[in-house]
Amino acid sequence: MTTTPNPVYVALDTPDVKTALALAGAVRPHVGGLKVGLEFVSANGPEGVRAVAALGLPVFLDVKLHDIPNTVAGAVRALSGLGVSIINVHASGGTAMMRAAKEAAGSGVKIIAVTILTSLDDADMEIIGYSEGASMQALRLARLAQISGLDGVVCAATDLAAIRAACGPDFLTVVPGSRPAGSDVQDQKRFMTPSAARAAGADILILGRPVTAAADPAAAARAVAAELGFA
Repeated sequence: MTTTPNPVYVALDTPDVKTALALAGAVRPHVGGLKVGLEFVSANGPEGVRAVAALGLPVFLDVKLHDIPNTVAGAVRALSGLGVSIINVHASGGTAMMRAAKEAAGSGVKIIAVTILTSLDDADMEIIGYSEGASMQALRLARLAQISGLDGVVCAATDLAAIRAACGPDFLTVVPGSRPAGSDVQDQKRFMTPSAARAAGADILILGRPVTAAADPAAAARAVAAELGFA
């Protein structure tokens, strides 16, 4: 039996706090943490985040902050008091912004940086104006986040090998958009199955719709956990 923490975090992407708490309660035995994002935070504010954190599982607050350093520092300072374990910012906000976020974080709160969204591929990057592909830009931003003192990054599973090689084994890697074999890929363009992403070096796997939209979310979460050896 493995002794490492269960890497599966379920995304509570709903505006309704009762629905989120019920879902969290159903999957709780099978996951290592929970994620709340912009939809939930926009609808429920700090009290909603506190309610999820009160369940006792680690909470990743996926708010993707991106603003001037002073503003981001103030936001991180406020959010760190809500009982969450991880908060993210955009690496493209630059070194000064990332350092300000890290300095403002409370004790025990990790600050990680979003590299390139998993809904973007090389064609999207070209349209945006980046001369390099998604994976190369993700690697560049991961290095920048590490130099800026952050704890890790959010990245696509397809970018893991290069980021691991460049940033080392202690740099936290959080991978959204994993899709179990046979499931609908929906808006994800750069993804792997949970077991493949874990094998590639993912520390945390964010599972949203494959679990939350399942007829039985608890069974879906349990199946992913079993696939990863956390039955």
